Amino acid sequence: MYIILVYDVNVSRVGKVLKTARKYLNWVQNSVLEGELTEATFRALQIDLERIINKEEDSLLFYVLGNQKYAKRQLMGIQKGGEQWIY
Repeated sequence: MYIILVYDVNVSRVGKVLKTARKYLNWVQNSVLEGELTEATFRALQIDLERIINKEEDSLLFYVLGNQKYAKRQLMGIQKGGEQWIY
């Protein structure tokens, strides 16, 4: 499955969330990561992030797509992070 993660967390946890998420996904730009994961790996990512965030003040949004084939990305402005998609 293809996952896009968008997060909005307290500044004290941003570094930890990014470091953990980059173990599983590719950093695209501020607070956005994406990549292909198995169901088990996706669940492991969720468990790892759940240990870091404060559910009362942080937000993680996962877009779960069947695969990258049906996703199209258009960039406007400067490129940040890992913009490459593997075809």
